[in-house]
Amino acid sequence: MVTLTFRDRDNLGHFDLGSLEIYIRTSVHGLGSQMLEKLLNADGGDYRGRILRDEQGNSYEFQEYRDKELLTVLGPLKVKRAYYYDQISKKGWCPKDTAIDIEGTSYSPGVKRIMSRVGACRPFGIGQKEIKELSGIEVNAKAIERESYKLGTEVETFNKREDEQPLADRTAITQAEKPIPKMYICMDGTGVPAVKTETANRPGKNTAEAKTREAKLGCVFTQTAVDEKGRPVRDEGSTSYVGAIETAEALGSRIYKEAKSRGLERAENVCVIGDGAPWIWNIADEQFYGATQIIDLCHAREHYWNVARAVFANDQKGQDRWTKKRREELNRGDVGKVIAAIKRLKPATEEGKEAVSSELGYFERNKERMRYADFRRQGLFVGSGVVEAGCRTVIGQRLKQSGMRWTVRGANNIIALRCCLLSNRWEDFWEYRAAA
Repeated sequence: MVTLTFRDRDNLGHFDLGSLEIYIRTSVHGLGSQMLEKLLNADGGDYRGRILRDEQGNSYEFQEYRDKELLTVLGPLKVKRAYYYDQISKKGWCPKDTAIDIEGTSYSPGVKRIMSRVGACRPFGIGQKEIKELSGIEVNAKAIERESYKLGTEVETFNKREDEQPLADRTAITQAEKPIPKMYICMDGTGVPAVKTETANRPGKNTAEAKTREAKLGCVFTQTAVDEKGRPVRDEGSTSYVGAIETAEALGSRIYKEAKSRGLERAENVCVIGDGAPWIWNIADEQFYGATQIIDLCHAREHYWNVARAVFANDQKGQDRWTKKRREELNRGDVGKVIAAIKRLKPATEEGKEAVSSELGYFERNKERMRYADFRRQGLFVGSGVVEAGCRTVIGQRLKQSGMRWTVRGANNIIALRCCLLSNRWEDFWEYRAAA
């Protein structure tokens, strides 16, 4: 091979280092696969006696040794396993499969890890090509989808186990850690394109039938300092995500558990930020009673612009003049003046009257959540940019690409994987899985 490589350089005028790298990688993987096969079979097949009993008390009798084809990150190999059979339940069992985590699959844990990570980040068909290019492993798109969904379910189990960690353990950890100056809870929703069976009989926004299902996303992050201009600075690496296509009540429980695991009891100031969606504030009242509630400033501005467009429909200068004053008032947190300005309007159209009535109610309901000057004096965030960016990153980049349609189950499994990845818990999940 080396001789041919240098001959190519002489004949073609260049040195094909890339081809040489791939060749050596393939060769090394082949040797590694042989070594791994010998290590896995050094136990002679894991014979454990003539009779075995499982946790349910079923009795299994040794029958024979059976080989299993297994794809590993080093390449394909054969695993020798002792096979046991229960005459009563008519079920077979290879204890070795359970011991090395290959039960019910022909993929090693390392391959499943690669498949699920790629499946969480790329369309399954593209992921198939990327895995082959980057690792030399050949798997089909359907297998990537299947393993990604399975591991998404396991991530949910991992999250529940974390929530159920004994209080004594958490108390010991909590007492050893410093207080958290500010903790933020942000929530938002975004539509995920769904298959027809998932949207049947569900009304859409602009169509007779919905084409999407709403994924609700929550994030938790902390703040310790402000910059030289007094603006809040998010603690680096402090953002974690939770979410699913689920009810508001389910997300409320989920985001509360996440905040609690992040040290909610140690937070000196807890803030909930969101748009005007009632479900967000219902969760805030129920799960985070006493927290400072803040309407995202950009969303609040959209609502006085809705009034301006409806009332001053053909008067751009009038819109700009009226909204400029409302912007100044809102920045000062003087919501009362915004409300008074809306009340003074005399819309000439039904559209204008409806907009005035609707938006007037919005500002009156949320005026305590719009004390922006006061919030800024406290060095608090007044925008929900973190969770909105999260909706694009966690949900949009993977689940809202052209032509995609999801089942709720499939979407939730991918969301679980992506939340795990983007919350920097990927290694924790695989350590938990190896120890389970």
